[in-house]
Amino acid sequence: MTWKRAGRRLRAQRWAWPDARARVDITHGIAYDTVMGERAAIDTNVLVSGLRSSRGTSFRMLQLVGTSAFEFALSVPLVLEYETVLKRESAALGLGEDDVDVLIRYWCDVAHLQEIHFLWRPVLRDPKDDHVLELAVAAGCGLIVTHNVRDFAPSATWGIEAVRPGEFLRRVGVTS
Repeated sequence: MTWKRAGRRLRAQRWAWPDARARVDITHGIAYDTVMGERAAIDTNVLVSGLRSSRGTSFRMLQLVGTSAFEFALSVPLVLEYETVLKRESAALGLGEDDVDVLIRYWCDVAHLQEIHFLWRPVLRDPKDDHVLELAVAAGCGLIVTHNVRDFAPSATWGIEAVRPGEFLRRVGVTS
């Protein structure tokens, strides 16, 4: 699948997704249609997996980025990791470097951007994942979405649970 086809599919389904969780403030008669669901930090392996195949739960998560199904948290170190890994894997993903730049720009536009002021290192089995945990703590994320759940086991110390994409989609009320 080419990036242009995948991009069209992501955009088309993004706007077609109904938000059943919009609420109305009865006292003031105001309808809030921008209700945000769970805030989550997404590990790079989920993005790569979602861009590799349009058939799995990782791809379904990417389709929901920018909707009210959940809020996507980003920090500078995570954006730089996304950019580095996606540009390195761009040929295998069928993307050009410009396509990666467009994706990164879009994610930065729709995400909750979080500055990180405190570092806890090393905490995780893989020290290269510590910045994801630091983002989750600083942004108040309840979940880290990753395929490496065991590596993020210590995140429970901060009340953050590491889950796979399929489990995350079930929690936010989306069937994969």
